[in-house]
Amino acid sequence: MKKIKIGIIICDRYRRCAGGKCFRSVRNREGAFSRYKDMDVDVVGYTSCDGCPGGNIEYAVEEMKANGAEAVHLATGLIVGYPPCPHITYFHDFIKTRYGLEVVYGTHPIPQKYLDIHSQLETWNDPRWEEILRPTLVDEQMRSAYD
Repeated sequence: MKKIKIGIIICDRYRRCAGGKCFRSVRNREGAFSRYKDMDVDVVGYTSCDGCPGGNIEYAVEEMKANGAEAVHLATGLIVGYPPCPHITYFHDFIKTRYGLEVVYGTHPIPQKYLDIHSQLETWNDPRWEEILRPTLVDEQMRSAYD
């Protein structure tokens, strides 16, 4: 079985998060981790961005890469927060350009309660959000399971 090493970066406003939904979705290969359904996944780093504007992105990813990371996931919390991370696309482009790593938007499936509110707020109506949401926008039953 092929093995992949990944890192996860969460939003600093959730810095006390123990990662339960992220690690559950890694274990079950759900949400953005469904891409690894036939692979052994090793999480080699889990940290926050260190708050706006993301001062930890440079240093954390350098350490993750030194630990063998081949991909970095920008956690679902960066997408569903109120407001969503204004720097998420920059983080994506910076990590890809500076470190040559694959960068994936999201971790666990978007919880239904967040989809409901963001739909009412029309947060994600801009076309750029389609790519960002795609890995974590699963069916309603799974979204509800992550509420």
